[in-house]
Amino acid sequence: MANAAPQLELTGSRQFPNWLAEQRVSLAFTTYQAGKLFFVGVQPDRSLSIFERTFNRCMGLHAHGNTLWMSSLVQLWRFENVLAPGVTHDGYDALFVPQLGYTTGDIDIHDIAVDDTGEPLFVNTLFGCLARPSVTHSFRPVWQPPFLSKLAPEDRCHLNGLALRDGKAAFVTATSHSDVADGWRDRRASGGCVVDVATGATVVDGLSMPHSPRWYRDRLWLLDSGTGFFGYVDLDRGEFEPVCFCPGFARGLSFVGDFAVVGLSKPRDNKTFADLPLAGALAERDADPRCGLQVIDLRTGDAVHWLRIDGVVSELYDVVPLPGIRRPMALGFVTDEIRRMLTIEQ
Repeated sequence: MANAAPQLELTGSRQFPNWLAEQRVSLAFTTYQAGKLFFVGVQPDRSLSIFERTFNRCMGLHAHGNTLWMSSLVQLWRFENVLAPGVTHDGYDALFVPQLGYTTGDIDIHDIAVDDTGEPLFVNTLFGCLARPSVTHSFRPVWQPPFLSKLAPEDRCHLNGLALRDGKAAFVTATSHSDVADGWRDRRASGGCVVDVATGATVVDGLSMPHSPRWYRDRLWLLDSGTGFFGYVDLDRGEFEPVCFCPGFARGLSFVGDFAVVGLSKPRDNKTFADLPLAGALAERDADPRCGLQVIDLRTGDAVHWLRIDGVVSELYDVVPLPGIRRPMALGFVTDEIRRMLTIEQ
């Protein structure tokens, strides 16, 4: 008897497509668990447009203009939108093509950013450092937390998040201050911290698996994933201020005007996500964890729109907005379409 095809269902809240259209934005997000890069936009009739491509263990994303950076299992990819303004391809107004790839090996790249040098800067979680791609080696380390005594492939503190401020690396998140191999797993519930890159000082600690720090409108926002809260850091008092509860393990944070977009995952049934405050918080609210996107109004702290994902995809990592793009798509390597997409630089 043949096995049934894997099922995947994406359901938006009633006004989610209208919100995308009103903001003149589409979204890209990754799921490393299912190895998919998704694009969510709107079709001419205001229904959702969903497009996906397969990349092994795709995680970090960074978008700027026509460029999209994405990490995968052993590579860092640079995609370019090859369509000129006003040009469409099969009804899509953006076509992202993987034009450049750095082979890094499995260093577990998490967050990616492009700083004021114009070069990509990424979190090398396996080695616990910030790094840049290299044309001759796996990576080039540029910074590591002062509490790590050695640059080693041991995932000691689980460094994962990066925030830029004025074009420079400003803050990082880590699950712990651990300085032994895989030590962060013993500190998941309350060992998380935010570190100032310039000074090496810990600006807030006692967090639960924090992720996705972002500097936006003069505030440092982040996801305290183990508790389920989206909020910001009061840098004067060194405290995390929760703004909105998210019904899932939150990873991936971006901003669109007055709104934050948060990625949600269903906690895995293993030791990584066991015994976190999130489980109790969900139980108190009589809620089940969900996978998808949640749009939060920064003016009220309310979750005003959402995208729910059910089926084979249960974990997301990163989400970025694509301003000015209504309906994006991309090429990958599973099909042979990329053989026929030939462009000439003018």
